[in-house]
Amino acid sequence: MKTSDYRPSDLLRGPDISDDLLRALPKTDLHCHLDGSLRMETFMELGRAAGMDMPDNPDEVRALYFPPDRECVMHEFLKYFDHTLEVLQTEENLVRVARELAEDFAEQGVWYLEVRFCPLFHTKQGMTPDQAVAAVRRGLDDAATSAGFQSGIIITGIRTLESAKSLELARLAVGWKGRGVVAFDLAGAEQDNPAKNHIEAFYHVMNHNQNVTIHAGEGFGPGSIHQALHRCGANRLGHGTRLEEDPDLMAYVVNNRIPLEICLSSNLQSCVVEDLAHHPFRFYMKEGARVCLNTDNTLFARTSPTHELRVAVDTFDMTLLETENLLINGFKSAFMPEKAKGEMILEALETFSSLRDKFGLDGHKADKS
Repeated sequence: MKTSDYRPSDLLRGPDISDDLLRALPKTDLHCHLDGSLRMETFMELGRAAGMDMPDNPDEVRALYFPPDRECVMHEFLKYFDHTLEVLQTEENLVRVARELAEDFAEQGVWYLEVRFCPLFHTKQGMTPDQAVAAVRRGLDDAATSAGFQSGIIITGIRTLESAKSLELARLAVGWKGRGVVAFDLAGAEQDNPAKNHIEAFYHVMNHNQNVTIHAGEGFGPGSIHQALHRCGANRLGHGTRLEEDPDLMAYVVNNRIPLEICLSSNLQSCVVEDLAHHPFRFYMKEGARVCLNTDNTLFARTSPTHELRVAVDTFDMTLLETENLLINGFKSAFMPEKAKGEMILEALETFSSLRDKFGLDGHKADKS
């Protein structure tokens, strides 16, 4: 950085960066599961309408239907999605949940959101996968009208489903290319369910120039990441938490600017890390990895875009300049047209500067230690 570009507020760090500022900073969220990110009150309302046992106390509802603070068995963690999926079987409900998610994120300074879900899980009452995608797209578009932000859909395949189902979803992702679907994903239990089992789906997506992001390095080690990149054509990595275990592979990821979709609170909840202080997030940043910060499942992990940023800033003692660079990584990693992406990045940079002026941050006594 040139000396002339230096601002005293660059060195503000940790608690000196206020919640109000973190909320106002332009953000992205590129790894957000629709079926894990409902509003609690919406789940309770829709659950009652669906005939589910629904206590009046949200804490009792959480204990009944959602993961505890720590759930270390992945197949047990994934079962909790059955409860939210129960209330997401109509177009009306999908529209509502997508709209509310987008509105909530926009209110917290998210400018660009990518929502992922598996349309095959929303067909119990006769809705087709295509109708499910259309409903989510409609909900996001309804929010964009009032919130003034942009969004994309990622269609998610599931590792434990048969490969023919993945191919069906891949064709859906290609069919909706240019109409609001920006990528194809593979999620679910990594252990014993390699991505290469779904290779035909990935070939279909790649042969039609659709983007690919794959959950890898969350429930299994670097071998899963290697397979996602070199067998299945991943453009981004969902989580990638265990990448540090293979220095050579990590160098490849860093040198090729392959984004890591980091989800701190979720990684702690599902025991990918034992303590956030031991999360490789800071190490990845230090090594120059393109790290971006995401919520994963706001309802399950009891988090939000602003809360995730607060956790990162406090846990890793980040400066304001580091925080802004982290947020820019999110914009750079977005699956959106390059011209529009560049324009959004420039606007975000200008907003960073104007927010520093608005909050009077250069008059703040920064910690220069």
